[in-house]
Amino acid sequence: MTDAHADSSKYYVPHGSPWPIIAALSLFSLMLGAVLYLDGVAPVWILLPGVALLAFMFAGWFSTVIGENQHGVFHFREDRSFRLGMMWFIFSEVMFFAAFFGALFYTRNFSVPWLGGEGAKAMTNFLLWPHYEATWPTNGPGHVGGRVFSAMSPTGVAAINTLVLLTSGLTITIAHHALRAGKRRMLTVFLALTFLLGFTFVGLQAHEYYDAYMHMNLRLTTGIYGSTFFMLTGFHGLHVTIGAIMLLVIWVRVLRGHFTPERHFAFEAVAWYWHFVDVVWLCLFVFVYWL
Repeated sequence: MTDAHADSSKYYVPHGSPWPIIAALSLFSLMLGAVLYLDGVAPVWILLPGVALLAFMFAGWFSTVIGENQHGVFHFREDRSFRLGMMWFIFSEVMFFAAFFGALFYTRNFSVPWLGGEGAKAMTNFLLWPHYEATWPTNGPGHVGGRVFSAMSPTGVAAINTLVLLTSGLTITIAHHALRAGKRRMLTVFLALTFLLGFTFVGLQAHEYYDAYMHMNLRLTTGIYGSTFFMLTGFHGLHVTIGAIMLLVIWVRVLRGHFTPERHFAFEAVAWYWHFVDVVWLCLFVFVYWL
């Protein structure tokens, strides 16, 4: 650590950190619980130990890194490494959602028309589901989904949530400019508005899910439409929740006097992540709700 202070050309490498092994154990516990729950072996509460251990790991690891940063351990090389790491992380998230959007595209443009008898797959329709009409949304040929349901509308909650996220993208941008200009009060206000809008989005989505399950008969098991809708919007909602929590942590750090106009990568990283979440939602709104 002394060398890192003395020579900024050196790269700080922590030693003896317990957090990687704790991260591995928490993820293993969480995935094991998810498998047991999805297989019907255990109730949903089996996920709680993994979630609690994961939260403990994030809190402890981030606290350690924040402390190292505040003690001046990190310099140019570490900053560049953090930026590259965040870029690759966001790229991996882009690929993650691209896989689900690709599944939606393939289903709507290939699988459903084939099952309806279009193209070279006419025999599939004739032999298996002769009365199936290739329309979207669908719960599958022969009512595989098991229930009649109502499709989600682009108006109402979806439209409000779109406005909420677009507004949050504006507030985080204003907060970033305020930080670079040294306007701490404006930074505090607009950063608070950003994470409040994020949690508002999550609350509205929870309300939308309740209506879908209780009043629209739309569930994760409602054929291909239900599964693609809840997988895409559910994972996005998880990302919004994580992003809002990160914004809250950054806000607390701002209150404690962290960050300067020249050095504030943690703020920038969360801002990048939040803009990514905004863009994903716009794609969801168009391809899942509207089209």
